[in-house]
Amino acid sequence: MSYPQEYVTYLVHFHGDRDYFECHEILEEYWKKTSPGDKQSHWVGFIQLAVALYHQRRGNGKGALKTLQKSLNILQCKKTETLNLGLNYSMLMQLLSELHERLLQGKPYEHFILPISDPGLIKECEALCLSKGLAWCSDSLLHDPFLVNKHSLRDRSEVIEERARILSMKNAGR
Repeated sequence: MSYPQEYVTYLVHFHGDRDYFECHEILEEYWKKTSPGDKQSHWVGFIQLAVALYHQRRGNGKGALKTLQKSLNILQCKKTETLNLGLNYSMLMQLLSELHERLLQGKPYEHFILPISDPGLIKECEALCLSKGLAWCSDSLLHDPFLVNKHSLRDRSEVIEERARILSMKNAGR
């Protein structure tokens, strides 16, 4: 089965370097191209899962719980879409429920493994991880400040330049 490259890249970051912020960025861009405005899209559910794990790893349990609940609410209604992504739906729901319970109990972050049921997808992700020098299903680097706090430490110059360009275009049209 063939999957969108952005989804495969999401999985590589999710299970390889555990860069949940990058997972969010990649899938959000894809979602905006494929189903803009559909806030109940399964893509949004997976974006929110990555964001919840990013918050939990940073010690923001309240933010993690709130975001995970949104993810759960969406993904509980997206069985067909989830199965079409090569995931075991019932196992995913069980794992998300367990994560939700851990968050309610205030337990610390533990890496999360999506239950991929398609061996071909696993093989593709493992090969991509290897080409990037990553280990598939590796532990999270809890003491890497850039990984843990990427939202505040990343280079945002391109984003700032693009926003300025759009604003300039809007102002020129007045």
